[in-house]
Amino acid sequence: MIENIPSLLTKRSGAEGQNRTADTMIFSHVLYRLSYLGTGRASRSSDICLERARRLATGPLRYGRFLVVATGLPDQGALEWAAVSRLRFVVAFLSLAVAVAVGRSAQEPREWLAGDSHIHSHWSPSYDRTQDPPVPRQGGDAIYSTPLNARMARQFGLSWMVTTDHGGPNHSKFSRDQAYPELMASRQAVPEVMQFYGMELNMPAMDHHTLIIPRTSEERAVLFEVERRFDKNEAHPVDATRDTADSRERALSYIATLQHLPVLFVNHPSRSATGLGEFGLDEPSEIRANNDLAPAVYRGMEGAPGHQAGGLDADGNPRRDAAGEPVGGRGLYATPGAGTLGGFDQMTAIVGGVWDALLGEGRRFWIVASSDSHVHYTEGSRRGNDFWPGEFQKTYVHARRDYDDVLDGLRNGRVFAVAGDLVTSLDVVVTTAEVRAEIGGTLIADPGAPVEVEIRFRDPDVPNGSGSNPRVARVDLIFGEVGDRSPGADENRNETTRVLRRFARDTWTQDGDVFTVRTDLPRLDTDAYIRVRGTSTDDLEPGMDGLGEDPWTDLWFYSNPVFIEQPEQN
Repeated sequence: MIENIPSLLTKRSGAEGQNRTADTMIFSHVLYRLSYLGTGRASRSSDICLERARRLATGPLRYGRFLVVATGLPDQGALEWAAVSRLRFVVAFLSLAVAVAVGRSAQEPREWLAGDSHIHSHWSPSYDRTQDPPVPRQGGDAIYSTPLNARMARQFGLSWMVTTDHGGPNHSKFSRDQAYPELMASRQAVPEVMQFYGMELNMPAMDHHTLIIPRTSEERAVLFEVERRFDKNEAHPVDATRDTADSRERALSYIATLQHLPVLFVNHPSRSATGLGEFGLDEPSEIRANNDLAPAVYRGMEGAPGHQAGGLDADGNPRRDAAGEPVGGRGLYATPGAGTLGGFDQMTAIVGGVWDALLGEGRRFWIVASSDSHVHYTEGSRRGNDFWPGEFQKTYVHARRDYDDVLDGLRNGRVFAVAGDLVTSLDVVVTTAEVRAEIGGTLIADPGAPVEVEIRFRDPDVPNGSGSNPRVARVDLIFGEVGDRSPGADENRNETTRVLRRFARDTWTQDGDVFTVRTDLPRLDTDAYIRVRGTSTDDLEPGMDGLGEDPWTDLWFYSNPVFIEQPEQN
């Protein structure tokens, strides 16, 4: 008999449809060890099976919380039977135990977990190019160790982070042989922070992209192979064929066939832009093509880039040159007339712009925020442009506290981005006829059916990383239609997208530090989406950030969208 089986086993596990890669991987390894006797060891294995059969026959046998009890003393024949059937019993029993673990994990409620998808360490090197091949110099580009980054992430309230080093010639070996062992040590040293293995990929014929590798036993080999084969700066001598659209297509096609799918985000997409709507290394047409080719992998972009302390001096005052003129822009967006807008990239910040054009095509394409940490702005040894992970910007993912579910949240848009800890939770719930959808989800609503929107957010009454306690001044509900673009329309615009309603503080209800706004949408006869943003300012739209700007005075948050679709007609 089996004692102390939780009543949970009699309930539905709730795990159906969930990504249980980690659980099945662990279980398969257990089964492998149980089932494989190995050559030249049959006698020893049989002895072990017989001894365990005797233990089971003559007394209780414990597996963690489970107590297995058999009664009666078998004869030798029964012991031989036990040696043969022991494996079947253990397999069945472990199946039961794994089912309990999977069900319990799937039933744990999701919560908003803060993180950072783009962090560099001292394994982002510079290169001594006087040697052939060039030799990487640790700490040449970014200077902090992975454990230090993780400790600072923990200090600023992060639950997850991604190491995203980049490099040049033969960096794949440098990362595999040196960065990865330090990551493993950091996971042990700072277990409170989930630490994904990834890189900032020098994307062929484009700018940088964050590549997040799923947490599996193969993560080291997977990243090594992707970087070795496809990073445009990996080869020495330089191979121009690696920096082409064809090479990018091969990279995406390869990544999309991996057993455990990574996630890709475009980093600082408009940093090379020459003006508003005048893009550089990352063209919207390329983003569309990549999303078409690998839609389960190529999932979004940095709505808010890192390097947000680019305009601050080491004392926190505006950075100035020798003539006393302000210098340094947020995100290191240096081109005049093409800066960030309230800290966010123009593709995201302009209502009806590129992001809305992508959403208006029905693309599930999400935004995140990051630190892009290399060197802290207060660093004495070298001038820095960065905040610590989580110090200024955070990406919140609605997930359980495990690697699989955090990555699933990033892939499926259960995400909002925020600066300055303006909010620490944000729920956007869209309801019709008792059916609901939330951030990243899709609501199916009949044409003309009433649709209610509830916006609920926590504005914490505590100091942020600057020591100030900003308050949300306004929340905006943004609405756009999904459908075919009219002939001749600008493909980088969605003319249907608009701020549908603005909600000032006197329109909210309050429960402690949680505020709620409720409103109804117009009756819909087409597919659509909504998204939410909020600010600490009185600006109706985010203005272009100037040189030497203090980012703590201009704070915004953005949700990812909720789609509203009409039922398909047969």
